Amino acid sequence: MRLDVVTIFPEYLEPLNVSLVGKARARGRLDVHVHDLRDWTYDRHNTVDDTPYGGGPGMVMKTEPWGEALDDALAGGYEAGAHSPVLVVPTPSGRPFTQELAVELSERPWLIFTPARYEGIDRRVMDEYATRMPVVEVSIGDYVLAGGEAAVLVITEAVARLLPGVLGNAESHRDDSFAPGAMANLLEGPVYTKPPVWRGREIPEVLLSGHHGKIARWRRDEAFRRTALNRPDLIERCDAAGFDKKDREMLSILGWSPEPDGRFWRRPRAVEE
Repeated sequence: MRLDVVTIFPEYLEPLNVSLVGKARARGRLDVHVHDLRDWTYDRHNTVDDTPYGGGPGMVMKTEPWGEALDDALAGGYEAGAHSPVLVVPTPSGRPFTQELAVELSERPWLIFTPARYEGIDRRVMDEYATRMPVVEVSIGDYVLAGGEAAVLVITEAVARLLPGVLGNAESHRDDSFAPGAMANLLEGPVYTKPPVWRGREIPEVLLSGHHGKIARWRRDEAFRRTALNRPDLIERCDAAGFDKKDREMLSILGWSPEPDGRFWRRPRAVEE
């Protein structure tokens, strides 16, 4: 996969050289090119922004440097043999970034990121490049950052670990929280390793039993517990047809009941006097 990033802070992308993404680059699974947007400015101040039409606070990133930078990034990629680019635009107003979208992006051969600053990029840039390639506007959460570079790091790591040959165990990502089809999209439960006792705390006995069926059931029950506590909305969206008898028993213990349409709802707790 080829990855181009156009930014006014190239140094922010240094983490792409370390850890999992760095290993993917070293193994040739990920070909990363970081471009400084100011290289496509021609005034003494290397200006990349201007005041917004219609008034309002903040500044808007200009069309000219972005257009020239993207044109050159595309030309360089095509010359190197890349094809089928996708423009990924980190923005709080974009589509929520999910594991499903990470999988979708991991199947693309070429991603071009446009992390913006200030109030964002002049809309005409996205409209222009939407005529040449798919444009995916992505939000990594319901909050606002100073710029999109952190989002690029998040998206890149989520995508890179899905590429063939990146993870040591090719099956590692299949049971991730939010992985398509994994545990009915439940969160992963707790995990443990040696030693068996640490500061008086023991690992659950079932994990030492060697009984794979009981261990699998325990892990699923713990996944239900964690999901009910932290992300009850995931259970509300689940189709009960995917739950077996033991799943339903656990949900009942956790205070959930089935509805006629096949979904589960959380029973209100009794008011304590």
